Amino acid sequence: MTVLCQVRQLSVTYRGQEVPALAGIDLDIHAGERLAIIGESGSGKSTFARALAGLLPAGASVAGSFHWAAGHPPHAGRDIGFVFQDPSASLNPVLTIGEQVAEGARRHLGLSRKAGQAWALAMLERVRVPEPAKVLRGFPHQLSGGQRQRVAIAAALVARPGLLIADEPTSALDMVVQAEIVALLGDLVRDAGMTLVFVTHDIALASGFADRVAIFRDGRLVETGATGAVLAAPEAAYTATLIASHRDLSTPPLIGEAGR
Repeated sequence: MTVLCQVRQLSVTYRGQEVPALAGIDLDIHAGERLAIIGESGSGKSTFARALAGLLPAGASVAGSFHWAAGHPPHAGRDIGFVFQDPSASLNPVLTIGEQVAEGARRHLGLSRKAGQAWALAMLERVRVPEPAKVLRGFPHQLSGGQRQRVAIAAALVARPGLLIADEPTSALDMVVQAEIVALLGDLVRDAGMTLVFVTHDIALASGFADRVAIFRDGRLVETGATGAVLAAPEAAYTATLIASHRDLSTPPLIGEAGR
């Protein structure tokens, strides 16, 4: 499988903190795969996602390297779509949904205002938002949490990126909506041939759709491998503990083979 990005000895330290958020991460990301980054709060998984997308805050000190197959770093928003944990934080409350989703199409695809709105409507339909034409004219506060996350996914995909990074996109949603969002992401990346990096604390959730998992703990990568192999025979004691904490890991409720 083609390697999209080689991450080598990545370390990140935030200003004012002595302990690094990431320390010496080596990880290959393969083109077209669905990779789950798994770890508890403070494990460094979200820092890794933001570093990969070039979205770390200005005060972060970064060491190590990214070797991209394209030969140059991709552009966040155009080449990399990023879905944040809280869609309310990434959506502007005073702009219509149509304006916000169309913005990326106009900026990165060079579409006119009218064409951008038409493309935004098509994207809302693609992410299965109910009554997309109505939502296009509405505002974020008029939508449910699951609908806002679908809109955020549409905005992340509007420029047709090759890599989609989703940072805990289901953590604030109930289990039914979680299953819907995970299935949606699986379908979208499969149909478009995209690469998905999915960040989660929930190994059971990831086990239903990820091709490969990378387990993070205290800023370090403790284990990586094909999902089935890691779940069947984890090498790290920490991974075994995560697996043991999920009684229904072999058949995650409501997820199954989501996105296959």
